[in-house]
Amino acid sequence: MGNIIEVSKLEKSYGSVRAVRGIDFSVDRGTLFAFLGPNGAGKSTTIDMVCTLLAPDSGKVVIDGCILGKDDAAIRRTIGVVFQDHVLDPLLTVRENLLTRARFYGIAGSAAKEAANAAAEEAGAAEFADRRYGKLSGGQKRRADIARALVNTPKILFLDEPTTGLDPKTKGDVWRTITELQRETGMTVFLTTHYMEEAAAADYITIIDNGEIAVHGTPYELEERYSTDTMRLKPKDREGLISYFQSRGIEYKEKNGIISLDIDDSLTAIPMLDSIAAMIEGFEVVHGTMEDVFIRVTGKETEDHA
Repeated sequence: MGNIIEVSKLEKSYGSVRAVRGIDFSVDRGTLFAFLGPNGAGKSTTIDMVCTLLAPDSGKVVIDGCILGKDDAAIRRTIGVVFQDHVLDPLLTVRENLLTRARFYGIAGSAAKEAANAAAEEAGAAEFADRRYGKLSGGQKRRADIARALVNTPKILFLDEPTTGLDPKTKGDVWRTITELQRETGMTVFLTTHYMEEAAAADYITIIDNGEIAVHGTPYELEERYSTDTMRLKPKDREGLISYFQSRGIEYKEKNGIISLDIDDSLTAIPMLDSIAAMIEGFEVVHGTMEDVFIRVTGKETEDHA
């Protein structure tokens, strides 16, 4: 497979503030890669450098064999970027915006029309391609933004908070468009998001905090390492249940008539459930999530839970 992005000892400071502190990470070709971090962690600065929008102070970035600072024009032809804010002209139709973008890459005539049509089709924007961008719904605008990033047939698609501000249904529709696109084309997708359910769908996750890489791994690896499962019990014999836990030094929490305790995994709960079966009316096991991982690693909640 090989790495399509390699970042080594990347540094960037603003005056006396070291925003990015000599970080190293890589992205495998054809994967969905999530790059996470709290506000002010250096995430946006890193992405701006990798996308050639900001010059680093030092370090090395190689994208599909092209070196940042030396082959920037080639890098721009290799990547597509969907910015958090809308950047298309609201007075033009989606198709006119895509044709304008194609010409930016030196694609003209019938080739430009083919590129615009293909991008609109891939992003699920073909059905409203002849409507003015400014008249579209939030979800339609986001699909048009994705189409804009696909005009040059990039090898890497950068998505900066692609579903922020969308209602739950529209967010789900746009996310399905992204995952289907990645699966069907084999394109590398570099995602930033505050929605941990989206990050959990990634092949690999890197979390940056205070300008440094805090953790890297698959969602499964990170959840196993940094989150815990919780068992929630509805007592039948509250006093007996609490006595059982206290006599064994088992920590628990009680809220609204429910007793909760952390467990390693579902299997370790079985012997305990056998012992306390007569003292409870019911139970459930809640598995650890990427939200738990993020809070454990950074000490901060994501924006949508803050």
